[in-house]
Amino acid sequence: MSKNFDDLNDTFNTSMASDDRSIMKSQEVKPEAMKPGDIKKDYEYTRANLYSLIEKGQEAINGIMELASESDSPRAYEVAGQLIKSVADTTDKLADLQKKIKELEEDNVKQTTNVTNNALFVGSTSDLSKLLKKGFLNNNSIED
Repeated sequence: MSKNFDDLNDTFNTSMASDDRSIMKSQEVKPEAMKPGDIKKDYEYTRANLYSLIEKGQEAINGIMELASESDSPRAYEVAGQLIKSVADTTDKLADLQKKIKELEEDNVKQTTNVTNNALFVGSTSDLSKLLKKGFLNNNSIED
């Protein structure tokens, strides 16, 4: 097998060290955690790209419509229809992007404002009645 590599090395005028012939193990790359600024940056980038695609699509529609009207070619009208559909789909994606960002912002607000306080009395009913008589629940202090 090394003879085959030697023939190839001779053919292509290359040399290969014995260390280069070993197969390197692939290393697993773990994605980094999302940073708060990344969402806004990704949103702005995606939004700008969608706007650019929509504008270019509208220019292409104008051009293909002129071509279709001049040539009266059914294929040109078919392409124009497909292009119009494509631009409409891109516009829908832009609206979906707005909706997703709004949902993400609402989720962040909901996660930070949900506070639940549970009051729990641990004791017998006689202990509770004693505390009520002493006025603990009304005064928030214990008198012995």
